[in-house]
Amino acid sequence: MKKVEDRKKVHLYIHANDADRLRIVVFSHLWYIFVYTGGENMDLSYRAQIMSKDVAVATVAGNAVTPVREDLLPLFFKRSSSFEDWLRTRAIDIHRTNSRLLKKALRLAERDETELVLSVYAATITDTYWVKPEGSSLAYSDVKFTENYFDDVALTGGGVSEIALLYRNSEDKASMAHTPELTNTGSFEKCWRLIGGEWWMYKRADRLALFSELFVYELGTALGFPMAYYERVDGSTIRSRDFTGGAGVNFEPAASIVGDDDDYGVSYAAFRKLGTEFSDAYLEIIFLDAVCENVDRHTNNYGVLRDVVSGKILSLAPNYDNNLALVSRGYPNRADRAGLLQVLLTEFEQETGAFADYASRHRLPVITPELLQSCIEKTGVPVRTKFVTDFVMHRYRQSPVYAQIQKQKNGRKEMDAR
Repeated sequence: MKKVEDRKKVHLYIHANDADRLRIVVFSHLWYIFVYTGGENMDLSYRAQIMSKDVAVATVAGNAVTPVREDLLPLFFKRSSSFEDWLRTRAIDIHRTNSRLLKKALRLAERDETELVLSVYAATITDTYWVKPEGSSLAYSDVKFTENYFDDVALTGGGVSEIALLYRNSEDKASMAHTPELTNTGSFEKCWRLIGGEWWMYKRADRLALFSELFVYELGTALGFPMAYYERVDGSTIRSRDFTGGAGVNFEPAASIVGDDDDYGVSYAAFRKLGTEFSDAYLEIIFLDAVCENVDRHTNNYGVLRDVVSGKILSLAPNYDNNLALVSRGYPNRADRAGLLQVLLTEFEQETGAFADYASRHRLPVITPELLQSCIEKTGVPVRTKFVTDFVMHRYRQSPVYAQIQKQKNGRKEMDAR
C-alpha cells in the first residue's frame, strides 16, 4: 500500500492536528480497499459521519448509511442507503477533457469518482453536506470552499503547467488541492469562481449553445418564471450566479426524489404531494422546455431548495441548464418541424389536466413575436431572428398553455354573445 499512501498524502493533508492527519490517511486507505474490493466485503470497522454543517445527520459503516437526523438527511437517502451511490451523484464527470487535466495537475490521475469526492470530504458549493471521518475533529469551516486555484484548468484547460508547478512547490498543497471542481458535476467544461464574495459558475459553450442559455433565461424572466441568473462573459463563455447563496439553502436534484425517471407525470405527482406551488413551478419548467425544445431536461438539472436548519423543502430551484435548447445543435430545415416534446406535453395534459388546473390559479404566459425578438436582442448573440421567432411561436401554439388561452378567449366570447 506504500504507493497508494504516497499518492494520498499529497492531497489529503489539511490544516489539522497530527491525530486528524493520521485518521485521514487511514480513512483514505480503507476507502481504497472498499472501492476496489466491491465494498460489501469490506471490514465494517470503516466509519464516518455525513454532516450538514456541524450537525451529524447520518452514520456510515462500510457502504451502509444509518440516519441520525431524518429531518436534515439528504433526500437521496429516502430512496437508497448506499453511501457509494450518493458520493457518485456529487462527483465531477471524469470523462470531461479538462477534468482529466485537473486530475493530472492534482496528481490524482489514477483515482476514481468516489475517491475524488472524498478527497474534498464530499463538500460542494451548493449544499452544506460533507463527510467526516470517524474520530476527526474537523469542522465545517475546515472543509467549506473559500478559494479555487484550479478554475482555469477546469474551464479552459489553460495554465496547467503553471498551476502544476505552483502546486508542486507549494508548502500547503492541501489548501490548494481543496478545490470545488472535484464536486462540480455535469458534462460541459465549467468552473466555480468566487467574485465579490459570491460564487459564480462559468461554462464554456459554442455560439448557438450560449445563445440558447441566454435566450431561455431572458424569456423565462420576461414571463415571470423563477430563473437562475445568467450573463454573457465573452463569445464562448457564460456565467451564472450560485442560486443557493453559498449554501445558504441546500440544493438537491429531483433525482433524489424520483430517481432517473424523467417522465413528466412522475415528477409532477411527486411535486404535487409537496404542494401546488411546487407542481406549478415544475409546469413552468417543462412548458419552457417544450416551447424552446430543451431536450436535455433530466432529473439532475432541476430540483428543490431546502432550509439548512430545519430541512424543510422551501421551493423548486430556479430554472437553469438550457444550453442544449433551441438551435444549439444547428438550425433544422424548417422552423415548424414537429417536436417530440410538444407531443409528450400534450399527452401529459390529456392524462392529468395539469395546465388547466394551473390556469385556475395563475395568469397564463403569453408569448408574442415582439417579446421573442426583444429577448433575442438582449442576448447580444447574432442569430437568425426570424427563424428563432417562428421556431418558438410554432411550439407555443402547439402547447397546452396556448390551448387554455384559446379556451378562455372562446369562453369570454360566448359570455359576451349572451
